[in-house]
Amino acid sequence: MSGTADDRRIRSLRPAKPYVDPYRAHGTLLEEERRPGGRIERALTVFLAGAECPFTCSFCDLWRYTIEGPTPAGALTRQLERALASIEGPAPDRLKLYTASNFFDRRAVPPEDLDDLARLSAPFAGVTVESHARTIGDGAHAFARRLDGRLEVAMGLETVHPVASARINKRLDSAQFDRAAQRLHDDDIDLRVFVLLGAPHVPAAESVTWTSRTVAHAVDRGAKTVSIIPVRGGNGELERLQALGEFAPPTLAELEDALDAGLGFARDAVVTADLWDAERLPGCTRCRAARIARLARVNVTGRAEPRVVCAECAAA
Repeated sequence: MSGTADDRRIRSLRPAKPYVDPYRAHGTLLEEERRPGGRIERALTVFLAGAECPFTCSFCDLWRYTIEGPTPAGALTRQLERALASIEGPAPDRLKLYTASNFFDRRAVPPEDLDDLARLSAPFAGVTVESHARTIGDGAHAFARRLDGRLEVAMGLETVHPVASARINKRLDSAQFDRAAQRLHDDDIDLRVFVLLGAPHVPAAESVTWTSRTVAHAVDRGAKTVSIIPVRGGNGELERLQALGEFAPPTLAELEDALDAGLGFARDAVVTADLWDAERLPGCTRCRAARIARLARVNVTGRAEPRVVCAECAAA
């Protein structure tokens, strides 16, 4: 994987990648999720190991969970079989197959696995996969037709900030995203969207504002669910950008602001805050746990709650 000069610099700054077994999923996560209309469903996420995404975004940390080279045929099927066998009780409502890459990139998900992945997904009413907007086409339509349940595709929009969207090395502009969203709509496939909080090259003082604008854009393009993801450092490139004043790690308070604002744009969609590693976000140590708990409740209910009052924060 050679790529552009930006690709090579970003990869050169990364710490060493840990070994990833191509025949064993990283793990599973069972959680409750709110769907449009207020229905609560049980969602099982299986974190599959496969080939690295070719787009090399400057903010990405998912490369840590990928293998060297293409995904071997049959590997994803074996991973999913093992993961599903470990789940006790009735099948959850939704299965999310997250590859840390692009489901419709045949280097990441071999065609030989598609029938078996669809077969293993049969007990679930909904199936979610993630893929770059530029990979959306006939493959998404064909996989949706293979499934017994309803397909949802998660795409990263990240930011509509005109400078940042051009400089995060995602190779995606709003028009390309809009075309992919329209194609999914035309094929009767649901859309989930990832939006960044703290995107590189967005001025820190404008971070929440641009996150809110990006949420609104996603909802306007038909997103059923929008997840606000705080950018996490540690890939080397973000630390380089931070030293240049081009990136500021988002805070817990900003995530609260972004979710509270996002609820106002939600209309018929669901807007949530991604709380993975939320404990790492800069914020008051005394009230952090209570504030994260509030965000978790709002994620499930969709109802605004008063912010946590903390004497230590107020005195700061």
